[in-house]
Amino acid sequence: MNPGNKNILIIAGEASGDLHGSALITELKNTDPSIRIYGIGGEKMKDAGMTILYPIDRLAFLGFAEVLRHLPFIKKVQREIIQLVKEKEIKNAVLIDYPGFNLNLAKKLKKEGINIYYYISPQIWAWGAGRVEKIRTLVNKMIVVLPFEKEFYSKNNIAVEYVGHPLLERIDDYKLLSRTEFYNKFNLDPTKEILLILPGSRKNEITRILPEAVKAAGKLMNEFNLQTIVACSNNIDADIFKKQLGGIEIKVIKGHNYDLMNLAKIGIIKSGTSTLEAALFSLPMVIVYKTSLVTYLIGRKLIKLDTIGMANIIAGEKIVPELIQNQASAQNIYKECRKILSDKELYSTIRKNLALIKSKLGSPGASHKAAQIICSALNEI
Repeated sequence: MNPGNKNILIIAGEASGDLHGSALITELKNTDPSIRIYGIGGEKMKDAGMTILYPIDRLAFLGFAEVLRHLPFIKKVQREIIQLVKEKEIKNAVLIDYPGFNLNLAKKLKKEGINIYYYISPQIWAWGAGRVEKIRTLVNKMIVVLPFEKEFYSKNNIAVEYVGHPLLERIDDYKLLSRTEFYNKFNLDPTKEILLILPGSRKNEITRILPEAVKAAGKLMNEFNLQTIVACSNNIDADIFKKQLGGIEIKVIKGHNYDLMNLAKIGIIKSGTSTLEAALFSLPMVIVYKTSLVTYLIGRKLIKLDTIGMANIIAGEKIVPELIQNQASAQNIYKECRKILSDKELYSTIRKNLALIKSKLGSPGASHKAAQIICSALNEI
């Protein structure tokens, strides 16, 4: 085998991709320590052994309008990736979700004769099938984490393997703190339960979502004897939150999302991977999503689903409420949370329904299975 074939390009563009990418890199290196990995990712992927060309926070764009504004920079990054591919004689690339950037990059990689493996599928089953033909043309194999994705790609004559969801192994491996340990560590009031706010991992998400969530939390704290905690993503400076808290006494905690999901009474959570993580802890929540007006109007025309939260999509029904764009006001967030907190039977039903989601995500070991698929492909070259 050409030694260059052991150099792999991996591209992740957001915090969840950094998590899944780091686990994949660890498994790749466990399988074959001589593999060298280059690309775009976060601190976790760097710590796992990837040489970073650009950190993900430089590419944390959200929505069509934001991407258009950053187009010159995006093109510059893609040129540098192609240059890296040539310099390192890279023959294989793994793209992790982040479809707007990755599918565009895939065209350029394909022209260079690169084999492309897509891990964590873009949600083309939500956005309509317009991207299916692109994937069929560009991607050698889809490595998917949701059971219905395997059927979707198989029907469309695209090579696909289902590995289960990497969140299962991540949560299984995480050592949760007890309530006493966590409350003592962060000097929390033991007489109050936690209202958790997860406003996203990008600055523009936080500035749109957090102020309304905080206003809602202010009312809920008084009415239900709660203390509010904002979970800060590892790639975000916690100081960004201070301007958004509006003088309300709220703690910002970094690096303990799973402890918070495990201990919280209720969550106000931005649509994305976090809603699925919260579901795996059976945490009742209100899902919120706000983006630029341009992005919202385009997305509304394109999205083919009645629901946007991953927890609801996988359940196949709207287990928890979703508030999108103008609906995601402080008053509406407050009303939906109040409805859940005021009705013990509803609260219990939501928890039971969320608990069923785990059984739909396969078995732990997704990262290992994905690494085996990629390494097998390397050895076939």
